[in-house]
Amino acid sequence: MVEKVIIVGSGPAGLTAAIYTARANLEPLCFAGIHAGGQLITTTEVENYPGFPLGIMGPQLMEDFRRQAERFGARIHGVNVSRVDFSAAPFKVWVEGGEERPHEARSVIIATGASARPIGLPNERALTGHGLSTCATCDGFFFKGREIGVVGGGDSAMEEANFLTKFASKVTVIHRRNELRASKIMQKRAMENPKIAWRWNTAVSELLEANGKLSGVRLRDVRTGAEDLLGVSGLFVAIGHVPNTRLFEGQLPIDANGYLKVEGSSTRTAVPGVFACGDCVDHVYRQAVTAAGTGCMAAIDAERYLAAQGD
Repeated sequence: MVEKVIIVGSGPAGLTAAIYTARANLEPLCFAGIHAGGQLITTTEVENYPGFPLGIMGPQLMEDFRRQAERFGARIHGVNVSRVDFSAAPFKVWVEGGEERPHEARSVIIATGASARPIGLPNERALTGHGLSTCATCDGFFFKGREIGVVGGGDSAMEEANFLTKFASKVTVIHRRNELRASKIMQKRAMENPKIAWRWNTAVSELLEANGKLSGVRLRDVRTGAEDLLGVSGLFVAIGHVPNTRLFEGQLPIDANGYLKVEGSSTRTAVPGVFACGDCVDHVYRQAVTAAGTGCMAAIDAERYLAAQGD
């Protein structure tokens, strides 16, 4: 059986694409991955997604997305895609689990997202959502009046630090170099913010935990090796994102930072019939609402492509 559309990914972009393609009677087959739901699965309360004035837990929002897609007939499977072949239509998609024969589709929507680059410490995953975060706009509100840290030295880190001063009593920027990589204007804004302190030539060497929550961090001077403790109740990691696009290397054009390339403001890739949306494309906004918007765009682009092919 050749599917009309296969969707790879199940965050806001992938599930929105599933909703729209299902409502268009395209009977989408969505491979959600074993960690379905994207980055919102690791977020606690989401207060900036329109339509939820009292907020909603990230996992619940993604469950609602999924139920809505399934209501219209989307088939969602919690398996990972292991490889693809876009060299000719119908496109071929293999999944993990011992299946030798590929699934075939007339169109494919890629919504594999991006993962925040981790520090690389042993208990990092366990503390994510429990004092450790990669999204200031998602979680900053929960640290009102507290002292928190931000790891990084680029524009994202400066944006996070400045934003977090709306809530925190003090924000300490922890950077492993003695100068920032951020743009001059972002540096100026952060430097002039009286609530931001600085730890230069410093790396986080340990995440301290108490009662299942972050209680502080151990810092190491990268020049001397000297260590000390910083008591913070929140740590925001802003050292970049890694788009989940390795699966498509050699199949689709990918930019120098690992993001899939699309044509202009569309979701069309260089392969007709293959579309990409969400954080595997977007290196600027990286918000759930913008990802959902591009998921809608990809579904419409796919529907129009199939219609033009006579499907």
